[in-house]
Amino acid sequence: MRILLVEPYFGGSHRAWAEGYARNSDHDIHLLTLPARFWTWRMRGGAVTLAEETERWARQHGRPDLVLATDMLDLPAYLGAARRGLGDAPVAYYLHESQFTYPWSPQLRSDFQYAYVNWASMQSADLVLFNSAFHRDVAFEQLPGFLRQFPDFTHEHLIDAVRIKSAVLHVGVDLRRLDEVSALRGGDPPLILWNQRWEHDKDPAAFFRALFGVADDGVEFRLAVCGENFRQVPEEFAEAEHRFSDHLIHFGFADEEAYVRLLRSADVVVSTALHEFFGIAVVEAAYAGAFPVLPDRLSYPEIMPGSVHDRSLYQEGELQERLRWALGHPAERRAAAASLRDPLGRFDWSAMAPTYDRVLEALT
Repeated sequence: MRILLVEPYFGGSHRAWAEGYARNSDHDIHLLTLPARFWTWRMRGGAVTLAEETERWARQHGRPDLVLATDMLDLPAYLGAARRGLGDAPVAYYLHESQFTYPWSPQLRSDFQYAYVNWASMQSADLVLFNSAFHRDVAFEQLPGFLRQFPDFTHEHLIDAVRIKSAVLHVGVDLRRLDEVSALRGGDPPLILWNQRWEHDKDPAAFFRALFGVADDGVEFRLAVCGENFRQVPEEFAEAEHRFSDHLIHFGFADEEAYVRLLRSADVVVSTALHEFFGIAVVEAAYAGAFPVLPDRLSYPEIMPGSVHDRSLYQEGELQERLRWALGHPAERRAAAASLRDPLGRFDWSAMAPTYDRVLEALT
């Protein structure tokens, strides 16, 4: 089967997902992409540009058997503009994230048009795929209220039909690459890793507040802060870099080689995310051997095995306590971290690509 994978925001986790599926699928996957910048413009204008590319591609290769598009694409606009190149190919719409619950920064005004692109695209697709059950559930919880804000013809009667054609298909992750580097952990004091985007929806302020408290308690640790930032760096990072200068072994973007070494070195990985529909970075770190300290919400209870929930997941106000436990109980921490490897291995592309293939084959 020839699949045209359309990704308007080809970078970071979106790129890794697209390339991972193309590399591991038994089908013939062609990537049609745009650079990962100006995400709001990608959701507005990417459809027209990619429709032009689709028609050029179809003239050269013929029409695809199926289209797999992602949440950054205005799917109705794309399908209308690319109809000569696509014919009647069925369409699957994969949501890495959606805009219904996005926590806008205080510096940015909330704009419902991006959530509406997601809704109209869900309605237009033949199959809607969410990267976690949490993501699916919260989307359908928010949709009625979101649609009721419009003055008339609010589409609420279409929600059940979209729900029926929806399914959960977890993200595939290239975890096996982490097996190629020997574990480097075991240093003293233990290493805490932050490997999230440097933006407000990951709530770095809460992470650093908890670390300040742990440091004030006299608990020793090393710290690696890595991740990408696409806008102005939140001010709490500058303060943390100054206050933790004696703790830091890495601060800033890490290339692939450095990132894998950090994953294989970390003793603890922490998330304070406000907005997370899967959690690739946490899955990578935990598979590599880091003990995860995560909010007891979002996708984390679904992704992490129940056997570690009591120690790994924290409620509001418990982060500092969880960190102190993880740093102060090395034997229990290592045992819990080791128990995660096999359960998290189910997200490796060796397991996920055949599942993707079966789901998409059923659509044709």
